[in-house]
Amino acid sequence: MTDETVTGTPAEPPAVPPAPPAVPATPPAVPPAAPPVQPAAAPDGQPPADGPSAEPQPSAPRPPLHPLVRAGAATVAAALVGVVIGVGIIKTRYDDPPLTAAAPAPAAPAPTATPYGAKSNGSHFGSLRDLLLPVPAGYEPGPDEGGYGNDTELSGRQLADQLDSELQQVPKAKRDKIRAYWEGLHVRGSGVRTYRTTANDLLIGLKLRQFNQQEVQRINEYTAVFTGDTGLFRVGPSVPGHPEAHCYLMPAPPSAPIDYLECSAAEGDLLVIMTAEGPAPLPKDKIIALYAAQLDRLAAPGATV
Repeated sequence: MTDETVTGTPAEPPAVPPAPPAVPATPPAVPPAAPPVQPAAAPDGQPPADGPSAEPQPSAPRPPLHPLVRAGAATVAAALVGVVIGVGIIKTRYDDPPLTAAAPAPAAPAPTATPYGAKSNGSHFGSLRDLLLPVPAGYEPGPDEGGYGNDTELSGRQLADQLDSELQQVPKAKRDKIRAYWEGLHVRGSGVRTYRTTANDLLIGLKLRQFNQQEVQRINEYTAVFTGDTGLFRVGPSVPGHPEAHCYLMPAPPSAPIDYLECSAAEGDLLVIMTAEGPAPLPKDKIIALYAAQLDRLAAPGATV
């Protein structure tokens, strides 16, 4: 990722809502892996005895927090954040470490970590994974985001390739408009990290979308107006020290057992989105404290830690 400020003439975002119906708001499901081959039963019909070749059975997966309904939130997210900014996040690997020199010379010092942070003009540099808030005390890595992992990053080129794949079933006229809007965003990357409390009573996801600064600001402002003026959402808590951030709660009856909170903020060229869900009532102070810590990490200048 370069450290130049993203420039370009922002394109007009598509009408919101609704998002183009042919483009899903969530990434396509990953095809399930082929089931393991089961050993044949013994001649007497009994299961085969354990032996050196028997594979250990995997432990039962940790049960999910609660059956959560995401369809409404996904639709709103697609409308607010624009077409396919969140089309998918896939795991990437870091480069392999350099090989040790074979010559009998003093060992070179270990390479320093790639710097990351923010410049005074609001442009962020470095890996989005570094810019994401590390898992704090009292939390552990959360569940996978859409089947792609819980600590992931996708480059702008990878997102563009996935967009092309998603648009194959869209009529050409609409496909060209969506692609033109996408190109006007100058998308540089997207990343996500999920968190779960050690008590397993709260799930939080943080997403960084990096694209044209003017469009980041416009989308964030529009989200604030849409969620505040339409009356469709419940007003969420404010984020101390971050007036650019706004939070809202999904519509829910008073007796709903699960609640869902979402926050959005513009930090230079990053649209910072947080989702939180858990048993009602949500611990809003705890959630907002984590979100504020993420925004503080991105604040310009000098977000480098």
